[in-house]
Amino acid sequence: MAKELNEDTSFKISIKTLAGIAALIFTLVGMWFTLQADIAEAKELPEPLPPDITRVEFDMKDQMIRNTIMDTKKDVEEIKKSLEKIEDKLYNR
Repeated sequence: MAKELNEDTSFKISIKTLAGIAALIFTLVGMWFTLQADIAEAKELPEPLPPDITRVEFDMKDQMIRNTIMDTKKDVEEIKKSLEKIEDKLYNR
């Protein structure tokens, strides 16, 4: 049969347990208020500005990338030629 809770029911809780529960409650409340303060601060911060990239800067970077790609293409062609020479020597072609 289930026990009924009424005004005569008693609980035995140690002081150590009560202190632990109190510490847990204080920690959770502190974390809540810290979180709320961080949210309020984040709302007040200014919006991040988009980066100011001028057309000239964009064109220069684009040209640099294109030059790098072309240099890499030339290097790959030279490596292919060297590889063909090595293969010719290796396989006596």
